[in-house]
Amino acid sequence: MPMTTPSDDRPAIDGGHPVFPDVLPLARPAIADPASVAEAVGVILASGVLTNGPYVRRLERRAAEYLGVRHCVAVASCTAGLMLSLRASGLSGDVVLPSFTFSASAHAVAWNGLRPVFADIRPDDLLLDPGAVARSAGVRTSAILATHTYGTPCDVETLGRLARDNGIRLFFDAAHAFGSRRGQAMVGGFGDAEVFSLSPTKVLIAGEGGIIATNDDSLAERCRVGRDYGNPGDYDTRFIGLNARMSELHAATALASFEDLEERIARRNQLAERYRKVLADVPGIDFPAVAEGDRSTYKDFTILIDPDVFGMDAAAAAAALAAEGIQTRRYYSPPVHRQRAYRWVGPANGGLPQTDRAAARVLTLPLWTPMADEQIDGVGAAMARLARRAGPG
Repeated sequence: MPMTTPSDDRPAIDGGHPVFPDVLPLARPAIADPASVAEAVGVILASGVLTNGPYVRRLERRAAEYLGVRHCVAVASCTAGLMLSLRASGLSGDVVLPSFTFSASAHAVAWNGLRPVFADIRPDDLLLDPGAVARSAGVRTSAILATHTYGTPCDVETLGRLARDNGIRLFFDAAHAFGSRRGQAMVGGFGDAEVFSLSPTKVLIAGEGGIIATNDDSLAERCRVGRDYGNPGDYDTRFIGLNARMSELHAATALASFEDLEERIARRNQLAERYRKVLADVPGIDFPAVAEGDRSTYKDFTILIDPDVFGMDAAAAAAALAAEGIQTRRYYSPPVHRQRAYRWVGPANGGLPQTDRAAARVLTLPLWTPMADEQIDGVGAAMARLARRAGPG
């Protein structure tokens, strides 16, 4: 993607030439062998079996083998998978979850008639703080729903102990984390269930879709029934389910996406490391931590901007980068507890200071597997000249 080398060093918002005149997208999905998907589509259409067929079963086996779990249940979306996992577990009362997450995490709780209770995050990695969970849990709490934000694994061990000690269930919104590792253990087998997204911005993509991973035989069976309206096949529905089936076409796309999955995750980690290097000397920029020995998928590469040091806040930086032709997002601003849909929940106990602080500072930069190193360098150069513009002199 062409980048300009301006004769002066003015940011585009000051009349300089944009670094990326053709626009650098935030994300760009890629399938290594699209011809194989086209071939599979032909086979599927000729078979007349468009759902509940062999490609979905093959994907479920492939995913379970990769994740090292007993069961994978393919569903229409991660949100549907979260809804089904909670519904199939027969919960009532409250579910503790982060507010610093995509709203779908809370939607799954609320759609089940459960009350979301928002707990704060840790300032270093922006992940659910087990200490805040312990303070937020009460007699009505039936589950914890944590998020592997940006693909970075949560503190699954401490959260697991909390759940066991309190006799409550533990689920993970693993939308970003297909291929993440906690130490040597693959994300997918922690808690009662982990639910992944296969939408276009994720590392493993189906177009649209999700995967419920669990080692609980009963939960897996109830999720399989639940994704087909709660109908086990005799039309005598056992509980209130959903139409959450994944189509054969989406399953075929996901199977093709598996082929170079490890290579793509490795490349995303290389790109993230390059970002850290090119931004290391830009004042006022920090990065959410990934624990030593863990592996993130880097579904997103997000930075934290200190406005007093960088010279402008994250929102202003996003506007300035847009002028440079660089797409960004602010994951997650506003956090869920600040969104209109969740004002009924009421303020968290003691507030969520770390969540609010992070939400004010986050800026997600472009990252997609086929990105060139030079494109990362271009984003770094744009950030550096914004910092110089805002600095003294």
